[in-house]
Amino acid sequence: VDFHFWRPITLYELHVRILMTYWNNKVVVITGSSSGVGKEIAKGFLRAGATVVISGRDEGRLDAAKEDLESDSLFTVRCDVTDDASVEQLVQTVISEHGQINVWINNAGKSDRGTAKELTVEQCQDAIDMNFLSTVRCTNQVMPYLIESQGHLVNMGSLAAKSAGPFIGAYAIGKHPLTAYTQQLRPELKTDGVHVMFVCPGPIARDDPSPRYQVNNDMPESAAKPGAGIRLNLIDPAKLTKKIIKGCETRKPEIIIPRKAR
Repeated sequence: VDFHFWRPITLYELHVRILMTYWNNKVVVITGSSSGVGKEIAKGFLRAGATVVISGRDEGRLDAAKEDLESDSLFTVRCDVTDDASVEQLVQTVISEHGQINVWINNAGKSDRGTAKELTVEQCQDAIDMNFLSTVRCTNQVMPYLIESQGHLVNMGSLAAKSAGPFIGAYAIGKHPLTAYTQQLRPELKTDGVHVMFVCPGPIARDDPSPRYQVNNDMPESAAKPGAGIRLNLIDPAKLTKKIIKGCETRKPEIIIPRKAR
């Protein structure tokens, strides 16, 4: 026997093989994942060996994401998380095509800029619908299948779900209820074998650093930047993804990044 090409594997290689085994045949669904951090999370789970379903409202952006990620294990389903029928269709499509759901990541959300003194009831309702009630809607639909698989429910919050800063409009109003909802879900679903994790990152680094928001005369120009100008280093979405995947593997209750924000 020729052992010329044989070599022992490193601990890192062993770790990767174990993870690939863990995620093999697992189905991960991510809402709001045609771009941004949702798309990066999809990329991470694909690399780990999972089957991934990304969803969003824009079919064109979903198709572009699928082409960019280039994986036979990636699937797309259009979904509007503010619509009951659309969410039900997403869940049933995944079950019909893949037979199970092992991880559900409530990532869809909407950021904002504005001052609290100028907020309207309609703006607050829109933020709550998009950032909180969409999570409740999705969770209600997927829960029987997560209980069946004893899987993972990941709610994507924000530092704004923990503490409200200035100039972020109704964003924190929409995100704060996620904290209470996730805290209540965690012990209740633990008896069913479902892992519930809350992820609260600070401002995320983006490929396009240009401002995405319009600010009025009552706000500083820095309010248009990620985090509304909060003095924190931007978070690498790839590093955040690794923490999320590891958090699922170890059934961690919560991820807050950066740590100094705790």
